[in-house]
Amino acid sequence: MSASAREAMLARRSAPKVTDAAPDDAEVADLLEAAGRVADHASLRPWRFIALRGDARNRLGDALAAAAGLDGEHGARLAGKPLRAPLLLAIVAVTRPHFKVPEWEQEAVAAGVAHQLSLLLDDAGWGVMWRSGPHTRHPLVAEMHGLADGERLLGWLYVGGVPDGARPDRGQDADAAARFSSLQ
Repeated sequence: MSASAREAMLARRSAPKVTDAAPDDAEVADLLEAAGRVADHASLRPWRFIALRGDARNRLGDALAAAAGLDGEHGARLAGKPLRAPLLLAIVAVTRPHFKVPEWEQEAVAAGVAHQLSLLLDDAGWGVMWRSGPHTRHPLVAEMHGLADGERLLGWLYVGGVPDGARPDRGQDADAAARFSSLQ
């Protein structure tokens, strides 16, 4: 691994609060070109991303509130969550039957692309946070995104500017040594 990739991984922070600035579709597509280079058994490319901007975020909020069966103040609070960032990138696993690659592995590839994209966005100076929740795979939420059979939503990357260029605190270290073992 190059020093720059390691440094980008160590520097990455989730950004729960972002400004109204956001990358345009061309920048996202350019970063996806690199992010899409994850290990992909049988080269199925089992992923796609949907950019949600403007009123699409309101429609997502309405779908989330309806999926939760909430209205009134509680529904409005849930419906407002997608407005926390100017750009939401819906992460979609596009699975299909394959004799060598089970669906879980195809979803893992999509998650890998999303994680690499979050690293690249962070490295480019954008604030990013991966969000999901109990209604991520609800039929109303899938319908709002226009998902087809075999497509599953994995969550959204909330993307925006970093307030005053400040990076969030690092938080807890991974404690990798305690989570690693070796068999011989």
